[in-house]
Amino acid sequence: MLNHKKDPVWVTKICLVLAVGALVFSFMPRVLAQATGDEHSSAIIPGSADIPNISFGSFVRNIAENTGVFAFITDQDEKATPSGDPITIFGWQELLMVAVGFLIVYLGAVKGFEPLLLIPIGFGTIFVNIPLAGMGDPPHGFLHIIYETGVGNEFFPLIIFMGIGAMTDFGPLIANPKTALLGAAAQFGVFGTLFGISLANFIPGVNFNLKEACAVAIIGGADGPTTIYIAAQLAPHLLATVAVAAYSYMALVPIIQPPIMKALTTKEERLIRMKQLRPVSKVEQIFFPMVVFVLTILLIPPAAPLIGCLMFGNFIRMCGVVERLSKTLQNELMNIVSIFLSLGVGSQMTPEKFLNSSSLIIVVMGLLAFAIATATGILVAKCMNLFLKEKINPLIGSAGVSAVPMAARVSNKVGLEEDPGNFLLMHAMGPNVSGVIGTAIAAGVMIAVYGG
Repeated sequence: MLNHKKDPVWVTKICLVLAVGALVFSFMPRVLAQATGDEHSSAIIPGSADIPNISFGSFVRNIAENTGVFAFITDQDEKATPSGDPITIFGWQELLMVAVGFLIVYLGAVKGFEPLLLIPIGFGTIFVNIPLAGMGDPPHGFLHIIYETGVGNEFFPLIIFMGIGAMTDFGPLIANPKTALLGAAAQFGVFGTLFGISLANFIPGVNFNLKEACAVAIIGGADGPTTIYIAAQLAPHLLATVAVAAYSYMALVPIIQPPIMKALTTKEERLIRMKQLRPVSKVEQIFFPMVVFVLTILLIPPAAPLIGCLMFGNFIRMCGVVERLSKTLQNELMNIVSIFLSLGVGSQMTPEKFLNSSSLIIVVMGLLAFAIATATGILVAKCMNLFLKEKINPLIGSAGVSAVPMAARVSNKVGLEEDPGNFLLMHAMGPNVSGVIGTAIAAGVMIAVYGG
């Protein structure tokens, strides 16, 4: 076996192979011409009359100019920002985005921050920023096809909602319906940020219309599929930025939420133990998705695609007669679509879409929306305790954002840090799943108002 430390000659061997290859490419046309008796002909192979002979110098130059190193140093491309303004993209900016992609992969693979999301998003970011590879270029780029097929429209988000429904247990919400108020409270982050973005237009250089403000504000729900869905409906040119921001905050729930939770609660509140939830009958679990779906049809039809797919997935799980379909949604289909959706989201992390002031504002306002949603859920839980005989642990209020089940796990984790015997996971699932419904309803309201 070749030992690079003991046998440094391997570098020389590689150089010799390249040199021999160059010589072969440069002399092959002449050799073939002499063999055919036509020393002046460059068209040795039919159809190659317009292809010039390759000299040794041009061979070496072409190889050098087609390396990633050369491209990162010299590339300059004219592209357009999401708002349509022209911008020059340099090779070092693509290299920066590649580094960001590797950082995202590191956070997912090494730090364990939602690896199912971050690893494919990170690789999508790396793929699309590789110079000369063309993986995100229209019309045949691999990532471009993925994005146009299901990310830039409502296809992948709705399938994801089917899978979420098939994996969701609405039992904790049915057993303790008042926790639905915590999911509704989290929507203050969405609508509060909507007004905040509107006011931000007074800042020089900031110019968001109400449709764009809706697409940014929905990030506060921490629901990637819903964010993609509403952006595709109201502000397609912002879809890339808001989708990446939403999925990033979903993955960073374990980092963003705990400081807010601890800052807004006392130790005594974090130690509150909630009694065990009552058993939920099979009939209740079967009727719940149908009742919610019917109410959506009657009251908020624009939200019917999202909530309908969510309830469809849940119904085929609970009815018990189509187990094969339920397992497919929970496993194979969900996994396949998640891979494609995450790669498609990562493919939008290109310099012209992120290295500008508008994208920075979107990322900041999205974080603000997420923080407000977390805080309002906790504060509403504290307010409810003023009137409830059986107190609610305010930590579960943070699970009102619809990052299922990450937010519920974080509530449980922070509770266990205070009291190792205080398990809040099932209690937190109530506001968590109601947050999914609440964010979908918020999206439906926005589409109903501004989508016409």
